[in-house]
Amino acid sequence: MYCRLETFLSSIDYKDPLWLAIAFLFGALSRGIGLPPLVGFLIAGFILHAFGSDAGDFLNEMADLGITLLLFTIGLKLKINDLMKVEVWGTTLLHMLLFGASTVFFLFTLSQLGISTFHQLSWSSLLIISFALSFSSTVFAVKVLDERADLLSRYGQIAIGILIIQDLVAVIYLGISAAKIPSLWALALILFIFALRPLIIKVSMLIGRGELLLLFGLSMALGGSALFEAVDMKADLGALIFGVLLANTPRSDELSKTLLSIKELFLIGFFLSIGMAGLPDQATLIVVPLLLIFLLLKTGLFFWLLSRFKEHTFPASKASLVLGNYSEFGLIVIMVSVSQGWLEQEWLVIMAVLIAASFVVSSALNQQSDYLYERFRHKLKTFQHPSLLEEKNTLDLGDATVLIAGMGRVGSGAYDQLCKSKNVVGIDFDPAVVALQSKQGRTTCLANFSSSDFWPLIDINNSQVEWVLLCAPHVDTNRTAAQHARNQGFTGTISAISLYPDEHEKLMASGVDTVFNIYAEAGAGLALHGQADTHHH
Repeated sequence: MYCRLETFLSSIDYKDPLWLAIAFLFGALSRGIGLPPLVGFLIAGFILHAFGSDAGDFLNEMADLGITLLLFTIGLKLKINDLMKVEVWGTTLLHMLLFGASTVFFLFTLSQLGISTFHQLSWSSLLIISFALSFSSTVFAVKVLDERADLLSRYGQIAIGILIIQDLVAVIYLGISAAKIPSLWALALILFIFALRPLIIKVSMLIGRGELLLLFGLSMALGGSALFEAVDMKADLGALIFGVLLANTPRSDELSKTLLSIKELFLIGFFLSIGMAGLPDQATLIVVPLLLIFLLLKTGLFFWLLSRFKEHTFPASKASLVLGNYSEFGLIVIMVSVSQGWLEQEWLVIMAVLIAASFVVSSALNQQSDYLYERFRHKLKTFQHPSLLEEKNTLDLGDATVLIAGMGRVGSGAYDQLCKSKNVVGIDFDPAVVALQSKQGRTTCLANFSSSDFWPLIDINNSQVEWVLLCAPHVDTNRTAAQHARNQGFTGTISAISLYPDEHEKLMASGVDTVFNIYAEAGAGLALHGQADTHHH
């Protein structure tokens, strides 16, 4: 771990601040036109390459550290039981098989049409390229889910589960392609670190918060990566496993939030380095659009398979859109193949441009995912498994007059205050939260209130609900829920929380009547408590 940080620090030179400034500029421009900043980072990479810059040690180390921290934080939120569900591993393996076979046929057809880039490809080359295209981007998916605060949602857990199964397939491929098998010590290492789990959890509780918690997280992520690399296993898998060690513990959420900013900074290097892999030539500009068309098949196949595995339409469609892109791992597959002489060098540039273009397309679609679902909901439901159509299609709220959507800390506090004088019911999309709240005596139902399917499900106009409190931590989730409630005809009062002042107008425009800034209300509450204590004395 020390050597890796030392390499990173020693790689910094005078050009690097300029690269970061250019990344900031294009990231800001991308955000300004409604796309995620990562699209701007990719464009910045292409522009830097056009002016003769290459990634160099600094950006490569930034990229590696960013991916390591990303996988560690995924591990912190991972629920192992979710990976064992047939809709996760079954969808992943069948998708890779069916999509791979379809892609091989498509590429072979292009080769028969005489397109130069495909004309000289052997069957083994076709298989490698189709395999590389079958992966979806973990980095992209987690960024989208993070920005929407949907990592713990049903569709978020499905998407993450599928990506992790893909990562495990990746480990096997890298081992075979490099003719490298794990050391005899690998199994002993895995057993040893899981035996140490109680001690690691105890240490995480004793160190408190602040800089020590940050250093603890870095040590776990980078240390796990280094240990797995030492026994000839994929380093990033080590970071993931060490994150799993701390998953569902009292400090897992705090640790994830503590590492958030530094993880985001290092990931900038990853997106820049993809863009700086090379500039497209005329052949690339022909090949990339052809392969982008296959994103339709990739996304549609995910949706169809999840539907066949009895997943509801809303999470199946949302997860499919998140997974509808090409992966940075595809670039690694191509790099290994080029180094082994199995593919020509031009495929490195093609894959880099293709990944960047798929991120742009996928970003645009995910930005409009709620609108697209609402627009095509009835057609999508025709693919739903017949057994789901027989399920109860209403959710009885009883005599509740207040509906609290989002039963985290804010929602729980609102529930406890309001239940003294009103009939209250809570809603949350995380089964663990629902189970905890129900155990503590709060009436809580499992549902995704940001889905347009939810509001017809509760038939809110014929219920006794007069007041809806939107307590999700992400403004877009609350905005979407408010829009769906108003579209369904709800005329009662809608209140929502916000974190920042500029979110106020967005929420009001979506149909929210009152907005409560958490920080401002906390200050006002403190003043009221202090004032009450003063009068009491």
